[in-house]
Amino acid sequence: MGLYGEYFQSIKEGKKKIEVRLNDEKRRKIKVGDTIEFTRVPEQDETLQAQVVNLKIYDSFQAMYEDIPFQDFDCEGWTMQEMMDGTYEIYTPEQEKNWGALAIAIKYKD
Repeated sequence: MGLYGEYFQSIKEGKKKIEVRLNDEKRRKIKVGDTIEFTRVPEQDETLQAQVVNLKIYDSFQAMYEDIPFQDFDCEGWTMQEMMDGTYEIYTPEQEKNWGALAIAIKYKD
């Protein structure tokens, strides 16, 4: 899975504990205990591995953000609007409506 540099680094530093994705067909195959390889984008010059420790499915990103502390996304101090705006820079509301949201709890494997 691709990750922008700041989020990639945040996982490496152990600050980002939840990765946010659509709950699409590809993500529905993920199971607790799986290892996910993340690639730093856009450079694609570095990878890291993280173990899936939990999965939570939500009808919407807002429902997810209301349930999980922002610090688990390494977004402490952000507002709900900032969380939603950031998410909608990546995913569209139509995609969210079609697939729902998936919180992937991860642990960096160094």
